[in-house]
Amino acid sequence: MRKINAAVLRKRGGPLKIESLEMEGPRDDEVLVRIVASGICHTDIDFCDYWDKADGPVVLGHEGAGVVEQVGNKVKSVRAGDHVVLSYQSCGRCGQCRSGHPTDCEHFYEANFGFARLDGSNALHRNGVHGHFFGQSSFATHGLATERNLVKVPKRLNLEILSPLGCGLQTGAGTVMNSLNVTKGASIAIFGTGAVGLAAAMAARIVGASPIIGVDIRPKRLKLALELGATHVIDNRCNKVASLIADITGSGVDYVVETTANQEMHGIAIDVLNPQGTVALLTGESGSALPEGRRTIGII
Repeated sequence: MRKINAAVLRKRGGPLKIESLEMEGPRDDEVLVRIVASGICHTDIDFCDYWDKADGPVVLGHEGAGVVEQVGNKVKSVRAGDHVVLSYQSCGRCGQCRSGHPTDCEHFYEANFGFARLDGSNALHRNGVHGHFFGQSSFATHGLATERNLVKVPKRLNLEILSPLGCGLQTGAGTVMNSLNVTKGASIAIFGTGAVGLAAAMAARIVGASPIIGVDIRPKRLKLALELGATHVIDNRCNKVASLIADITGSGVDYVVETTANQEMHGIAIDVLNPQGTVALLTGESGSALPEGRRTIGII
């Protein structure tokens, strides 16, 4: 058993309160990580706002980064002292995991939102608190992970900067580079230039997309989008997104990354697509039918 401190959610809406807890482990396939930094994702905020007390008190956090303190007997890829970034958990055994697609793990929900190991056990059970959120619960001084949801990083890099790579940044960049497979010269609009949208803009710049159009209602975000890769920005307070995109491109765009969760923006994302264009919805169902020749890659 190890004494740790963690931010525990015991009441819908919070606040999170720092408590002293006992944590067991690591098991043979687990890695004990001293958490140095953790990003705060909107998913954490949503769990605070809509938490079901029937699940019991929980420790959130899923953008952790830290230093390995102890490894289980079966762990080979890292050792004590290594610096790591933590991400989502997967089972490692299903067909999707074995074929190299852990994001499509057949047990993805249980592994990341079940607040327990996949066998149903919980390393914080002595306290009546549930951990293992995204296989880490990084709102704590220490977390348990596995080789499947950590990446070793060079010690010279700042863990405080790296921690958001485990969720928000890889979501935006991965959407552009992997899910959409945006190629050089393709046009793309990014609705919402928060962390996920900015990561998408940076990735679009890396792959050579052009133009890269950032859309938001906050001037500071739009300014940063230009600094990080966008070729054009649109302040949506003008309510002329579709016509301004047409002015920039002469038609529409090949790809849209929609991160705002705004129903109206979902519709606009479809309207501004070129024939054979694709929209990636990173938030919720739009409820809008796609015109023939256009497609969505679904919810990421």
